[in-house]
Amino acid sequence: MSPGNVIGQPVGQVAGPLKVTGRALYTADVQLPGTAWGAVVRSPFPHARIVAIDPSPALALPGVLAVLTARDLPPGRVGRRLRDLPILADGVVRFVGERVAAVVAEERTIAEEAALAVVVEYEELPAVLTLREALAPGAPVIHSNLAEYEGLPGPPPTQPNVLARRTYGYGDVDAGFRHADVVIQRRYTLPRQHQAYLEPHACLVWTRPDGTADLWLTNKTPFQAQEQLAHALGVPKEWLRIHVTPIGGDFGGKGSVMDAPVAYYLSKACGRPVRMVMSYVEELTAAASRHAAQITMKTGVTRDGRIVAHQVRALFDSGAYGAFKPSPTLDLMGVTRLGGAYRIENLEVEALMVYTNTMPAGHMRSPGMPQAIFALESQIDALARAIEMDPVEFRRRNLIRDGEPTPAGERWEQVRAVETLEAAARAANWGAPLPPNVGRGIAIGEHGAGTGTATVRAGRDEAGWYLCTGAPDTGTGSHTVLQQVAAEVLAVPPAAIRVETTDTLAFPFDFGVGGSRVTHVYGRATQEAAARLREQLLTAAARRLGVPVDQVGWERGQLRLPDGTLADPYALLGPCEVEGQYEGADAVRVTSFCAQVAEVEVDRATGKVTVRRIVSAHDTGTIINPVAHRGQVLGGIAQGLGYALMEELAVSDGLVTTPSLAEYKVPTMGDMPAVEIVTVPTEVGPGPFAAKAIGETPNVPTAAAIANAVEDAVGVRLVELPLTPERVYRALQRQGDHAHSH
Repeated sequence: MSPGNVIGQPVGQVAGPLKVTGRALYTADVQLPGTAWGAVVRSPFPHARIVAIDPSPALALPGVLAVLTARDLPPGRVGRRLRDLPILADGVVRFVGERVAAVVAEERTIAEEAALAVVVEYEELPAVLTLREALAPGAPVIHSNLAEYEGLPGPPPTQPNVLARRTYGYGDVDAGFRHADVVIQRRYTLPRQHQAYLEPHACLVWTRPDGTADLWLTNKTPFQAQEQLAHALGVPKEWLRIHVTPIGGDFGGKGSVMDAPVAYYLSKACGRPVRMVMSYVEELTAAASRHAAQITMKTGVTRDGRIVAHQVRALFDSGAYGAFKPSPTLDLMGVTRLGGAYRIENLEVEALMVYTNTMPAGHMRSPGMPQAIFALESQIDALARAIEMDPVEFRRRNLIRDGEPTPAGERWEQVRAVETLEAAARAANWGAPLPPNVGRGIAIGEHGAGTGTATVRAGRDEAGWYLCTGAPDTGTGSHTVLQQVAAEVLAVPPAAIRVETTDTLAFPFDFGVGGSRVTHVYGRATQEAAARLREQLLTAAARRLGVPVDQVGWERGQLRLPDGTLADPYALLGPCEVEGQYEGADAVRVTSFCAQVAEVEVDRATGKVTVRRIVSAHDTGTIINPVAHRGQVLGGIAQGLGYALMEELAVSDGLVTTPSLAEYKVPTMGDMPAVEIVTVPTEVGPGPFAAKAIGETPNVPTAAAIANAVEDAVGVRLVELPLTPERVYRALQRQGDHAHSH
């Protein structure tokens, strides 16, 4: 690999050697002298009043250091934006698994035993466990003081248990339906889905008597976590130093502080560092899953394929709290994608975020979009079939082009929707004959790059070139991308640049990882820092030599002096460090389309769906690292495959019935189909060297493409995920009964 030509090259991960040799220190690996263990007492009821808590049986156990309840803590609520979650239950529990009390002990086993020994007396209250129950007239109100919560998006809606409502539209949908030749109305039901990262939530907190603390968290947004914790604990944020550690998988789930506020108070109570690590049972019952949803769509089309009316009512199940969401507004929940990127003549959309007495929902990879796109792309396919038009052709006629607004009013530049659709269909050999019970389905979605602020420091010291960032690598290889960007600017091999992380007191605030923003904002900050470092070294060298700066050049990371010789910058000038900052405050004007074709085989005798092949076409800008790019696509398809076929965080009577990875199934390597990735290159992108987003796009259309392929294979349309063998079999049986009755 030639220095200065590293963009587009398959560079290995910066952290790869540390991870594969077990030397990477994750949060649970950090060791401090005298560390004690914390554990949580959790509610067994979905809705109940706490009558009394008796900690004495727990305190009597040898090795127990303290037991805390809400009465022992100052008032404070936690939330990424909406602060509605008490650190420990505020006299009422609102879901099975809510934190009621906390214990700290010498060892983990003692802490867990003590948590079981705490005696809690409850008075059960009526619970609302489904969206229908929550919205019913006279339903029990889960949060009677909703208007008092900080971060609520505007005045609370008047409908009980609704924490946010979003509407938009234009035209006259009733008139549109009157002009339609075909009208289809369906309700789509989407399940909860857990991120299934390898590393569960963990924290290590060392609180000093004066209230200052050092914290290690499995959190991808350390600066935001610092602010959230400071607000919840009632201390200045400068009192809290959050150390950045590697993140063992995120997929949207590692943006919350989880048990860190509890650990802060436990550490203060016992005078020692406290470690807390959630079990996977706790993860699956009390963390932050993808939102369950019900989306009702009524759409009218003409025989020539015009979408003349589209009416949507989308209900998202928030669970008992909204604290885990980056924003409680529904714009971040895929609501703006309920009309997709299609031309729609008349539109009416209403979306509600609804409290229920179930585990809180948060964000997962491309939040809300797999739900919205499953419903929309299933509806689009049904409309095409109803007017006997090829599904690809129907989409081609209706997808927006340059200069046209989306149904939500966004105006993008360099729109490549049709090109991406056609690339997927072409690669999948769309229209070619297939064997019996084998079908193809297509779906399209998009996701743009996120915005925000970032700071990166670049420098040269005795050990060599380096970058320093406050953003953790969540396993995506983001630090490798930054290394490649800096290497390209400095014209050195990537391996010559070490990447370091710091803490929240050493850097100004930045947004952290999430929303497909890392390559965009951190990449641009890195590009700026590396360019400034190079220019500063050139200027300093010219000053040292007493020559004009244009007489000093740059070649393969070295200074080219006026006599043509090369000089090492450190040897000539000593250490140097500069800071690069980037603020992408405005919405990005380009987006990234993804069209996928799934080829499936359905076993009519059992209902089992086998995905044989997926073609995934992507509207890409410059691909900085093709290995990482492919990894993101394959990982997204795996999560979309799980969402389509097997993953369902099932709840019965408020209790999660899939509380371990033995019951909650995720795809393995054996479930993965053959995957062909097709790129549709463009020369425009918001990131460094015109890079576009890839992290969240690939899992958006997968489930819809698979469901559409199932109908193509055996003629049954399923409107509820996952497409388990039981559901497919029952649909086939109903199809047989219907055919027999005719």
